[in-house]
Amino acid sequence: MKVALITGINGQDGSYLAELLLDKGYMVHGIIRRSSTFNTERIEHLYIDTILKDIHKQQNIKLHYGDMTDGSNLIRLVQEIQPDEIYNLAAQSHVKVSFDLPEYTAETDGIGTLKLLEAIRICGLTNKTRIYQASTSELYGKVQETPQTETTPFYPRSPYGVAKLYAFWITKNYRESYNMYAVNGILFNHESERRGETFVTRKITLAAARIAHGIQDKLYLGNLDAKRDWGYAKDYVECMWLMLQQEVPEDYVIGTGEQHTVREFCELAFKEADITINWEGKDENEKGVCAESGRVLIEIDPNYYRLAEVETLLGNPAKAKANLGWNPNKTSFKELVKIMTQHDLKLIKNK
Repeated sequence: MKVALITGINGQDGSYLAELLLDKGYMVHGIIRRSSTFNTERIEHLYIDTILKDIHKQQNIKLHYGDMTDGSNLIRLVQEIQPDEIYNLAAQSHVKVSFDLPEYTAETDGIGTLKLLEAIRICGLTNKTRIYQASTSELYGKVQETPQTETTPFYPRSPYGVAKLYAFWITKNYRESYNMYAVNGILFNHESERRGETFVTRKITLAAARIAHGIQDKLYLGNLDAKRDWGYAKDYVECMWLMLQQEVPEDYVIGTGEQHTVREFCELAFKEADITINWEGKDENEKGVCAESGRVLIEIDPNYYRLAEVETLLGNPAKAKANLGWNPNKTSFKELVKIMTQHDLKLIKNK
């Protein structure tokens, strides 16, 4: 039985990855931060069901308290668990929040990655443990070429992007310096019904559901013209696993090769909720109006503009398709929006 350690297991990606690894017969360990309130709703079905069925049955998932800023604890956990694979998904991953918490973002996303790499080295596991580092398309920021590939120059535009850039290079440095099997997955925007409610895609689908059920009046957004390469998180975690199964460790861009605007996302989500959106006005005065009732449902709030905007992101997954045999279009953009909106329509209805 292979043993995997997932940092950030209670996040969107961590929960899907845990499901995938358990299906493949892994023993899965996950690190969660201690909190006075439970924040494990995305993974409760993975371990509570097992306990309820048979409390004496061996569980193939085990959770540990930890934090990416606590290096000594990371060393202890790596030594105790002796993982074959580590997936470092833990991060302060909200771009807007990273401007408010730049130092914490740097400590968690950047130096935290260094501490985990050091834990592997100090524990003498450089020849045993393979590590996946969750990189991000935010590394490209003010893009230097389109589409973006593994060789496109980086130009991050947020404290989050800058912290992740350090994590990218320190991972590559440890691979080359200590001959570690360490890879970066440069994943473009990937969403799902498990996405946090403050991220723009989930904010849109929840608003469409709430407005459709009459419990929210309007949705306020920032840049409607921002273009992103959106995929389904459940598909993307498969690539994380595939990257650690290759003979040679390499970095990969994971995206769909398609891009859409925030405006398009809004139109599809509201349409799924049986609301047709027409657009009126320009720039900060642009509004999304319900075609049936004439009500203004979407407005621009400049407070949601980024301090340094990332206008366009578009990944080229050619290397992943060729080397990993991965299908970047397994779930289409329209299907993704439908999955998320239908989930939120049911969620709001049942509240």
